[in-house]
Amino acid sequence: MTNRIQPRVAFKAIKALIQDPDQTEQVFIFVDAMAGDATEKCTRRLESTAAGQRIFATNATLLDTLVQREKLEAMAEGSLGRAYLDFLDSGNLTPDGLLDASDSADMSVSADKNTQRLAIRLRDQHDLWHVTTDYRRDVAGEASLLAFTYAQTKNRGLGLISIIGGLKLAKHYGFSIFKSLWEGYRLGKRAAWLPQQEWETLLLLPLDQVRDILNIGRPLVYAQLSATAEESHIEEVAA
Repeated sequence: MTNRIQPRVAFKAIKALIQDPDQTEQVFIFVDAMAGDATEKCTRRLESTAAGQRIFATNATLLDTLVQREKLEAMAEGSLGRAYLDFLDSGNLTPDGLLDASDSADMSVSADKNTQRLAIRLRDQHDLWHVTTDYRRDVAGEASLLAFTYAQTKNRGLGLISIIGGLKLAKHYGFSIFKSLWEGYRLGKRAAWLPQQEWETLLLLPLDQVRDILNIGRPLVYAQLSATAEESHIEEVAA
């Protein structure tokens, strides 16, 4: 990651992604190129908190906890940990599923150790944000969660990817997709600052309690949009 915007790198990444949508690593390249000093600023903010000092004081990573399937299975029914495990299983995912794409992006690395660690931690908690916000992994859910994440991190790359996704999805969802993106942004602004959360502890708590603690509102526009899309798909299949 760098502390300056790289428009040429970003343009090449978007061009490559349009030509071949399966090149997931291009998303990471684009986000990194447009991030500027967003992650560094988040790092300084996190360092100023008690939770951040505890997080940076240990060598353990969030992924070290998320890959312990037996411990997640042993958590209480209705807990964030169990909900996270259900989320992974429903999509045939693994906790380290984002590693290959982000590693293959060959992004530049910050010289600041804590900034590197925060960038990795943000990547590893992405699916936890899916679970707590109730944005699913469909394209509209991903785009809306990116808008939420932009509100939390001020990473321009994430905001732009969200808008670009909205423009592409508008052909299918119409103006409703932009309402969902705006809702995601507003929910992200209102919520507690998720990068500083000690997810290792929150995993043990009931999901509804976690949402209350973090002041995460429900994505009503997205839920309606998603339900309408499912109804349309059922009708198409039945026809």
